[in-house]
Amino acid sequence: MVTIVQGASVSKSKRYWNVISNGLLLFGIRNRLAKIGFDFRPYYWVQEEVTPCDEPKIKGDVSTYKVRYLNLDELKTIAVNLPKQLAVEVIDSFKKGQLCIGLEHNHKIAAYTFVETNDFVFNHKPYNLKSNEAYLLNMWTFHEYRGKNLAPFLRYQAYQLLKEQGRDTKYSITEYFNKSSIKFKAKLNSEHQKLVLSIILFKKIYWNFLLKDYK
Repeated sequence: MVTIVQGASVSKSKRYWNVISNGLLLFGIRNRLAKIGFDFRPYYWVQEEVTPCDEPKIKGDVSTYKVRYLNLDELKTIAVNLPKQLAVEVIDSFKKGQLCIGLEHNHKIAAYTFVETNDFVFNHKPYNLKSNEAYLLNMWTFHEYRGKNLAPFLRYQAYQLLKEQGRDTKYSITEYFNKSSIKFKAKLNSEHQKLVLSIILFKKIYWNFLLKDYK
């Protein structure tokens, strides 16, 4: 039986330091504003592994880790710890064909990520995927396994699984203020394609503006 790890408790001071050191302070402020109806969200449309990258090194014995697709029951166990609405959306997306790839260590799920292979909408902006393309989202490493470089390792392994499906072009979205995500994707030869500003007012009015096209 596989266990979904619930990380050990983290002190408030350590959590605050992680937020500041990873450049997530402005990210957190944006989230606060979103709760009162003003969602100001600049983000990058990213192409991952534009040129082939080497397999990232992790701390520990790599042979003790196993990459595999997670099933619905395992996903439901993960979703228990997500906000209610997000949990519903995650499970619904999985049932519609979204994939969940997990990194297993000693019968525990250490990290996971999702892959979309169908057309999707992000903040009322549609994105269409070709048969050789995939969209990667929601990468998460549980607290017990942080600091081992598992995120880039799992992302790289996801690329290999997607290549088996003939999907050799990978995209993702990175929040402009999320420096930790930008750094880990840079390790995988990812490049920003576009900078988009999404504005949502009171969950009723939506605007999307292209700020910069890097191509």
